This record gives sequence, C-alpha cells and structure tokens, in this order.
Amino acid sequence: MRRTGAFRRGNLMSTTVSDAAPGQLGHRQIMTVLSGLLLGMLLAALDQTIMSSAMKTIADQLHGQTIQAWATTAYLITATISTPLYGKLSDIYGRKPMYLTAISVFLLGSVLSGIANSMYELAAFRAVQGLGAGGLMSLALAIIADLVSPRERSKYQGYFMGVWGLSSVAGPVVGGFFAGLDSFGGFEGWRWVFLINIPIALVALVVVARYLNVPHKRVPQRVDYWGAVTLTVGLVPLLIIAEQGREWGWASGRAFLMYGVGVLGLAAFVAVEKRMGDAALLPLRLFRRPMFSLTNAVNFIMGVGMFGMMMSLPLYLQIVKGATPTASGLMTLPMTFGILVAAMGSGAIITKTGRYKKFPIIGLGVLTASMFAFATIGVDTPLWLIMLIMVGAGAGLGLNMQTLVLVVQNDAPPKDMGVATSSATFFRSIGGTVGTAVFLSILFSVVGDRITDAFASARTDPAFLAAAAQNPGFSPATGVDLNNTEFLTTLDPALARPILTGFASSLDTVFLVGGFTVLVAFALIWFLKEVPLSMKSGIERAADAEADAAAPVPVAMH
Repeated sequence: MRRTGAFRRGNLMSTTVSDAAPGQLGHRQIMTVLSGLLLGMLLAALDQTIMSSAMKTIADQLHGQTIQAWATTAYLITATISTPLYGKLSDIYGRKPMYLTAISVFLLGSVLSGIANSMYELAAFRAVQGLGAGGLMSLALAIIADLVSPRERSKYQGYFMGVWGLSSVAGPVVGGFFAGLDSFGGFEGWRWVFLINIPIALVALVVVARYLNVPHKRVPQRVDYWGAVTLTVGLVPLLIIAEQGREWGWASGRAFLMYGVGVLGLAAFVAVEKRMGDAALLPLRLFRRPMFSLTNAVNFIMGVGMFGMMMSLPLYLQIVKGATPTASGLMTLPMTFGILVAAMGSGAIITKTGRYKKFPIIGLGVLTASMFAFATIGVDTPLWLIMLIMVGAGAGLGLNMQTLVLVVQNDAPPKDMGVATSSATFFRSIGGTVGTAVFLSILFSVVGDRITDAFASARTDPAFLAAAAQNPGFSPATGVDLNNTEFLTTLDPALARPILTGFASSLDTVFLVGGFTVLVAFALIWFLKEVPLSMKSGIERAADAEADAAAPVPVAMH
C-alpha cells in the first residue's frame, strides 16, 4: 500500500513515493533542512543578545533613554504570547507555512525597527519582531521532531544549542560594533542592529521554502481564538509588571492592577481551555501526563535561575571588573564552550545508548554547584576562576536544555507535537522573565545598603582616606549614581573600591538565591521516569496512528 504525503522529487528526496516511507531521511537531507532552521533560530537568538550593547546608543539617538525598557518589554511580550499559538497552529495547518510566516513577520519587524524614528515607534516595531520570534525557536525544534526519531534527535538538536551559545557571544560584539559606527551603507550605524537580519531572513526563507516539504494532514479542529485572547489578557499584565515593577514599585497601585488583571485573565484562560478540549491552545489533558508536567515545571524553574545568572554575569564583568559590553560578551566564551561540549556530547551518547535521565540530573547538579560558586566571587576574584565556573554553568545548561525538550517530545502524542514542543520554550521563557525581574529586584534592593556598609568599612583604610583627601568633591552620599555607573571608569580606584565591593556582595546574594532556586529543579528531576526513546520520527508515528485509527474493529463472534 502506498502512503500519501511523501516528499516530492527534486526537493528533499530523489526517490519515488514507494521507495521510502515518510520521515526516513538521510543525514545529508536532514542537514539541508537544518541549515534553514538554524538560520531562523539564529535570527531569534541573536536578536535577544544584540540589543544589550547597542541599546544605550539607540536610546540616545532616538531621545528615549527613560522609556527604552519598553522596546525590550514589547518584544518579550509578543514573543512569549505567540509561542504556544505557533505550536498549536502548526499542528493544525502544518509546520512549513507557520515557519515561513514566522520568518516573514520577523523580517517585517526588523525592517520597520531599522527605520524607526522614535522610541515609541521602535517599541511597536519590536513587538512585530516578537510576533515572528515566537515561532522561530519552537517550530524549529518541532520540525526536527517530525523528521528525526527521538533516539537520533539529540545529535541534531545539539546544533541548535550551538547557535544559541554563539549568539550569546556574537550578539553583544556585533551590537557594540554597529552602535559604535556613525554610519554604514548609507544608514546610521545602530540601524544595522536590525537591518543585518534582512539577508539572514531572506536566505532562511529560500531554504525553508524550497527544501522543507514535511508531509502533513490537516487536523480538523477549531482555532482557539478565545484561548489566545485570554492568555494574552493573563500574561501581558504580568510580563509588564515583571519588567516595570522595580520602577513602579511592587506594591504600587499600578502593580496591583496588573496582578489583578493577570490573575483574572489566567483564570479565564483555564476555563476556556477546559471547554475547548482537544482544540485548546494548550490542551489541559497534556498536564495529566506526568512527564509533561514535571519536565515543564523543571523548565520553568531552570529558566528562573538560568536567565537570572545570565543577567547577573554581564553586570559583574562590566561594573566590578570594568569590562566593556563587547569585552564582557567575549569573556562568556567559556560558558558557550561548556554548552556546546555538553550538548553535543550528551546528544551523541543518547543516540548511541537511548538513555537520557542521568544527563539532566548531572546537569542540574553541576548548574546548582556553579551558582553557589558564583555566590563566592568578589572584587579580587581572578578571571580564570570565574571563567572556570562559567564552563561548569555552561555544561549544566547544555546537559539540560535539549534533553528536557527531547523528553517532552518523546512523551507527546504525534498530533500534539507542535504544542508540546512550544510548551518547553514557553515555560522556560516565562521562567526567564520571572527570574530577571526577581533577581534585578533583589540586586537593587540590597546594593545601596551594601555600598553604604562598604564605605563605612573603608573609613579605616589609609588608601581610601588618602584618596578622599585628594578628591574633596567626592562624597558617598552624592557621588554614587546607580542609574549610570560610567563614573567608575574615571573615579580614583581607592574611592571606587567600596562601590565595587557593594555591587559584588549584592550579586553574590543574587547568585545565592539562584542557586537555591535551581536546587529545587535538581530535587524534582529525580522523579523523572526514563521512557525508552522511540525509533520513529514524528511523521512515522503520525502515519502509524492514522493507520491504527483507520483499521477495522474486529467483530466478536457469538
């Protein structure tokens, strides 16, 4: 019997429909598709990091320093909200059209951001970018799940971790380079932070349009529009307060308004999802699967600790060690090295043995130990030791990120592959937002007192007293502006040391809280049940499920 929906001649496979079963691709064919997916993921991953070193220049050029946070908040909100929507729509309409849509929307947002003339325009256009970015990462992982069996998938998902690690280093370097140019190619230098996405996106569109021909049978389901609306109502206020709470005040009237609207929106979302059943944006029946619930709980908690760490390390390197944003990005290369080696090494072992449980256990253990090690660093900690800890932290992340996605995919029914895969990205992103907000709040709530204590201790230091005598205009009460630390580069080192000590001590507290947070995930992961990895791709599993459903039911003989 010939199966329908196989790859067409001249695209991925040169065989006829009857020569190969759907989903059985060779390594070269998979790598061709993977190149387009990696370019799409590079767009989203790079855009999250390239802004860090360019944002100050962009805000200066657009005269919007006081509202620059909204450019980040708008992107974060739309990317987070759209992630589960892309997953569900791809299950209904197919991966290829949704991935092409995601790239196209991201491309449009990049062009618009590159021609923005005010910070408000930039925030709006970054929101468009986020609408595309929400599908780039999650759909890339879902497409690989369609093409490759769980047993073989790890070695390919390691490439995604490589792109993610590369972007964490290249982003600040590229952003700093363009931000430092007055003009390039007839445009102001900072605009290329966005315009550089255009050639990458165009190549990704061509590769995906030509080579990604994944068989798909449309699922006859309603689109859960009300689920998307209520999820937006629930998450947008909570994401806004997570980003703006430190400035507004966590107990302010606006904060409580956001809390209230968010809780009501999430309650409405749960009610809608329960009513929609299988057509739900995030079907509640998935949460009755122990593997799905446990893995995404770990994803959320790990996201809290991971993003908190990645927010804190650049602050330490730039403020305490005096590195430029570009240099601090290069200093995190050891973490990228740890991610790549751990992700690709564990992927190869999983492919060979089919066993995976030990990797997230070891990874979360190493990540927890690394967080506690970061909690001991100070002003005089040598860079080689910090970089050694980075290698450990990177290895911990590399052993977890792809493995947890693999667990969710292996457990999910074929018809839910898109929404299950996007859930891993979704919960990790929500955790990252919470982690960044909480850790920044902790940092700035304690740093003032820590600096005051450090100045009090320094009053017995002869070097500090001598420097204070030579700089009578400097006073701890008036000379410390935590909103702009550029003055530290010109301040006498003896006068700057108490400030650096206070910052380092405050960051130690942040890392300590992060360590205990990840420790919770480490405790939970022991309950993970190792299920044998399927040797069939998502396409093959879907074909089998369709065949089983079409098989005649035996009639009992009386």
